[in-house]
This record gives sequence, structure tokens and C-alpha cells, in this order.
Amino acid sequence: MDIREIIYKTLIAGDSYITLLKGLGVTLQISLLSVVLGTLLGMVVCAMRGSRFWMIRQIAAGYIAILRGSPVLLLLMLMYYVVFAGSNVSAAIVAVAAFSLHMSAYTAACFYSAISASDAMQAEAARTLGFSKWQAFTLITLPQAANIAKGTYQSAIVTLIQWTSVVGYVTITDLTRVINNIGSRTMQPLFMILVGLLLYLGMAYICYGIFALVERLVVLKKKRRMKV
Repeated sequence: MDIREIIYKTLIAGDSYITLLKGLGVTLQISLLSVVLGTLLGMVVCAMRGSRFWMIRQIAAGYIAILRGSPVLLLLMLMYYVVFAGSNVSAAIVAVAAFSLHMSAYTAACFYSAISASDAMQAEAARTLGFSKWQAFTLITLPQAANIAKGTYQSAIVTLIQWTSVVGYVTITDLTRVINNIGSRTMQPLFMILVGLLLYLGMAYICYGIFALVERLVVLKKKRRMKV
């Protein structure tokens, strides 16, 4: 069997490509929602981590330590088979909740480390010039922290996309499960694994491309301001 026959048998015959696209759509939906919700929750936890109240700081630190140290698959199974067992909540929502919690811990740790690593003297200098605490944070500290956190945050998103490959354990037909099903049905598991790797790589590099594009737009905006 040559490569054209394998492609037809695995990706075209029986509208397999439609099933593959549906699985890809499920993976993208879970990933996108988890990134958005996890980032928002991570910001809240990061703010708690920097609170002036000792108890709030310790709660945030414990939250980060527990969720970062917990295997995401076990967290997903705990949420599905224990926390939401017997409820009417769909498996996809449970998966988003589990991945959002895990993502929030990594995001909070990433942002807190970036803020801690920014130049505090510049923020203090801004305060002496009449800037409010909020203005000094948003105009001085935040841009520095965003630049420091960019690489780690980007890697966390790509890792999250990879993590979603385990949602088949809670009955979700995502990209990985579709790939396994097609590979088993057509007896071409190796080819389908390669297809899956290419699709996951594609999603990862799309993520990298979006970050690169945003960075490029920011640079262009700065250049335009300098010309004005």
C-alpha cells in the first residue's frame, strides 16, 4: 500500500477528515477556554500572592504549590469521577474546569515571579514624580513583568494544549481519541500518530506565531510613537 492509498484510507474514506476536524475543534475549544479562564484566575491568585495580608499570601502560595504539583490527568479524573460525579455537568465543562485550575497555578507563579523580577526602583522613582501606586504599576512594573513572563507564559499555553490529549479518559472525543479510533479502524496507527503529531505541532507554532505577531505590532507601535 503506497502513501496515497494510506491517506485515502485513513483521512478521506468514510469522511474521516470530518471526524478528525471535529476532534480538533473539541481540542481547540477546551484549550482556548482553559487558557482564558486559567489566565484570569491566575491573575487573581497572583494578586493574592502579593497581598499585604499574611493569611491571603499563604492561601495563594498553597494553591499554587498544590495545583502545580498535581498531575493534570489525576486532577481531571478527580474532578470528573468525584467532584462532579452524578451531576449533569458535561465532561467538556469538567475538563475546562480542571485545566483552568491547573493553568491558573502556573500563570499565577509565572506572573508573580515576573513582577518580583521587575525593577522596583523605577516604580519608586515614578511614585516620587507624582504617579499613583496604580499608575506606577500599570505604566512601569507591568510592561517589564509582561516582557519577563512572555516566554514562560507562552510555554504554559503550549503545554496546556498538549495536556488536553488526556481528556479521552473522561469520555471526551478529542483529537487524540479520534486519531486512536481511526488508527485502530484502518490498521494504520503509525500514520495516524504522525498526523496527530503534525496537528499538535501546528497548534503549538500557531501559538508561537501569535505571540511573535503581537510582539511585532508592539514594536511597530513604539516606532510610530517615536516618529510622532
